Amino acid sequence: MTGQEDSPVAAARLELALAIGENAAFDGWTAAAVEAAALSEGIDPAVAALAAPTDAAGLIDLYGEGVDAALAKRLPPEVLAAMKIRERIRALVWERLRIQEPAKEAIRRALAILAMPQNAATAARLSWRSADVMWRMAGDSATDYNHYTKRAILSAVYGSTLLAWLQDDSEGAAETDAFLGRRIEEVMRFEKWKAGLTGRERPSLTRFLGRLRYPPR
Repeated sequence: MTGQEDSPVAAARLELALAIGENAAFDGWTAAAVEAAALSEGIDPAVAALAAPTDAAGLIDLYGEGVDAALAKRLPPEVLAAMKIRERIRALVWERLRIQEPAKEAIRRALAILAMPQNAATAARLSWRSADVMWRMAGDSATDYNHYTKRAILSAVYGSTLLAWLQDDSEGAAETDAFLGRRIEEVMRFEKWKAGLTGRERPSLTRFLGRLRYPPR
């Protein structure tokens, strides 16, 4: 197969993705991080400059693509298939954090950048994409109301767990592990309650998301 997707520039994008985040811990989400990533990955800096976005939000977006790709390799379908659904979601969130460990300081900076008003749309899109990737990997095929509620809820779970992880200095991130466990249990209780409602009733998703985003530790 030939074409743009096979060009050295296109191929370099995903090769650079994780390394950019790891170098952004030192150089920020800048061209310097792209150049350092290129050197560490053995990629021509000129090709890397063409492959990578030139703005911080774009580099964060590319890093997210790299995390998605790494997650799919670490937890392939045959591994996830042996788990119950709650175990799949927990494993996916936890492994996503492990992948990002080398870029932990850079992620703090990334969240500050994405919190800027001009990056609000990008932040929302990245949050949704992360949740969508994890649900698809978990085997979800819903196309109705549940498709959206599941992703909104997982976005809140992942977002609150990410914040807890950034503040966690316990051994093996044990505090984050316990925090994630509590959030998953809340989601499972919500799903069980929702399943018992009649077709004409719908739970307050907004209120539930608020609890997940700002829960007691």
